[in-house]
Amino acid sequence: MNRISKKLEENKKLLSIYFTAGYPAIEDTVPVIEALQDSGVDMLEIGLPFSDPLADGPTIQASSTQALKNGMTTEKLFQQLKDIRKTVHIPLIIMGYFNPILQYDVEAFCQKCSDIGIDGLIIPDLPVDVYHEQYQAIFEKHGLINVFLITPQTSEARIRFIDSVSNGFIYMVSSASVTGAKSNFGDAQSEYFERIANMNLKAPQIVGFGISNAETFKAATTHAKGAIIGSAFIKMIQEKGIKGIDAFVKGIQ
Repeated sequence: MNRISKKLEENKKLLSIYFTAGYPAIEDTVPVIEALQDSGVDMLEIGLPFSDPLADGPTIQASSTQALKNGMTTEKLFQQLKDIRKTVHIPLIIMGYFNPILQYDVEAFCQKCSDIGIDGLIIPDLPVDVYHEQYQAIFEKHGLINVFLITPQTSEARIRFIDSVSNGFIYMVSSASVTGAKSNFGDAQSEYFERIANMNLKAPQIVGFGISNAETFKAATTHAKGAIIGSAFIKMIQEKGIKGIDAFVKGIQ
């Protein structure tokens, strides 16, 4: 069974952390992964930096720009992760945009992910219909879970189609905006979380965008299986480095 599927079966609220590969320094990727695992994080999203990100707020954009300046590439990331399963057992997901994957070749990219032990992909700009028609068979052949995003504006029909295609979790974007930390959620977001919960989807939901502290983590996971923290983590690591990871994670759960 895929590590993501196993993790989703655990009787707990899951904390996933997003970070940008090759940031703050080019060789920080593996040390960050290992430190996050040691601190008790359930799942990791490894950001493959891209020069033209659509959904990223200023914090993650800045980290991607720096990572690219540092020399991060798709091939460099694969080289860094080639032995990752010798030390890391939690689910690993690569989050990136479709252009670099297409340039690398979708089949070759999926094969490489499978070889090194990546469990899934999040590709915000790959429409679910295109995935279903052209790429689903490739992903499934290599044992990869593809995670789709929904927002408060996504229609019920589309959400149900995404649910039917999903074999992992659904990434529930907390609001119609780019990534970025918030101190709390408003009534509209709480109503959205409850509305999706009441749809009784087969795929569990994990909330992302705007999770920054224990309060927002608790609010996001009242109805959902887990939550993802990105911008707040990147700000912390920019200020405190890898040594700040354990205290950051302990302060969330």
